[in-house]
Amino acid sequence: MTDAEALTQIREAFASAARPERFTDRDHCCECAEHDDLLRSRDLDSLKVEEVGNPGWDPICFATDEGFLYFFPALARLALDDPTYGQGWYFEQLLFHLTYEDSSNRRLLAATPRQKDAVVLLLRHVQVTRPTLVTEHLCEKALQHALTVWGSNAGSNNALNTDAQQAGSARPPGAG
Repeated sequence: MTDAEALTQIREAFASAARPERFTDRDHCCECAEHDDLLRSRDLDSLKVEEVGNPGWDPICFATDEGFLYFFPALARLALDDPTYGQGWYFEQLLFHLTYEDSSNRRLLAATPRQKDAVVLLLRHVQVTRPTLVTEHLCEKALQHALTVWGSNAGSNNALNTDAQQAGSARPPGAG
């Protein structure tokens, strides 16, 4: 499975996630308002790693569940990009969002079964196609933890999971 094929399946799985009017509780504080303004000015194709890749200033931490689900295809796209100077590899930050509070993760609880399957597809796709990056960025344990959390909560529709497992036979290890 290519990155483009994986991203297409992820986008299809999250197509039901409507764009919310507000992405954060903007009335909470000026930081929430600033993050909301940024996210409201972006879409699935225009969101950039420079805008969400800093763990100390990450609008996705403040995003509502609806906002997270809407932007997940964009976050998956960023996670599949090569690491960048000054930002690193976005996949590391995405793992934080996917594993925070383990099985009580509010994004996990808000996702549909098909969306959960798509998250697992992304995680397995990265595991198969980017083993060197996973190792270099010390993400093995976090990736396995995310697979455990999201995989044990995945939906009964395993079509996406099956496709992700087949990715290993379609691509040589380390190919991106």
